[in-house]
Amino acid sequence: MRILICEDSTLLREGIVRLLADSGHEVVAALPDADGISAAVTETQPDLCILDVRLPPTFTDEGIRAALALRAENARLPILVLSQYVEERYASELITSQGAALGYLLKDRVADVGEFLATVERIGAGATVLDPEVVAQLLMRRSRDERMSRLTERERTVLALIAEGRSNQAIAAAMFLSEASVEKYITSLFQKLDLEQDEHGNRRVLAALVHLEHGGSQPQNGAVR
Repeated sequence: MRILICEDSTLLREGIVRLLADSGHEVVAALPDADGISAAVTETQPDLCILDVRLPPTFTDEGIRAALALRAENARLPILVLSQYVEERYASELITSQGAALGYLLKDRVADVGEFLATVERIGAGATVLDPEVVAQLLMRRSRDERMSRLTERERTVLALIAEGRSNQAIAAAMFLSEASVEKYITSLFQKLDLEQDEHGNRRVLAALVHLEHGGSQPQNGAVR
C-alpha cells in the first residue's frame, strides 16, 4: 500500500515510516506539517493518508482540518488520524462525513505495533476504525434525539449487539435467529435511525454511536432472546 504520512514529531514520523516499510508498505511522502499536503497527495497518489491532529504552526487542529480538506477534495481517499486527545470540534464532522474509509486513533495505540499495522490494513481495505475513547468523548457532547424511540425492543437488542462489534452471524447465534431475520432487523433499524446506506460499513459505526449516545446498555454475556 502507498502511504503518505504527516507528523511533526521526527521520532514518531520516522518510527512509523520504518514500521510501515518493514511491513511491506511504501511511504510515498513523510511531511512535518500540512503545508503542501494537497499537492503532495496529487503528486504521489497515496492509497492512505496518516495525519497527526496537532501540527505546526499552532499545534492545535491543523491536522484534522487538513484531513477534512482532503476528504472534501477526494472523498475516496482513506484517512487515518492520530492524536493524543480528541479534537471534538472537527472530529465529529470528519467521522460523519460521507467518503472513504476512516480511522481515528489515540497515539497510545501506535505503541501496540501489531494492532496499529492491523488497523492500517483494515482502513486501507475500506473499514472505519474508531478508538473507543474517541467514541466515548464524542458522545458526551452529542444531543439526544427521538430516533431511539422508533425502535422495537428486538431492534434495540440487535443495535446493542452491533455496538459490541458483533457480526450478523454472531448476532443471529446470540438471539437464536436466522441471519436473514437479523438482516431484516438491521435494515429496519438503519431506516428508523435515518442512516443512509454507504459502501464502507459506516452505518454500523454510526448506529453504535446512536446506541451509546442514549446510554444503551450492552447485552449480558450468553444467550439473548
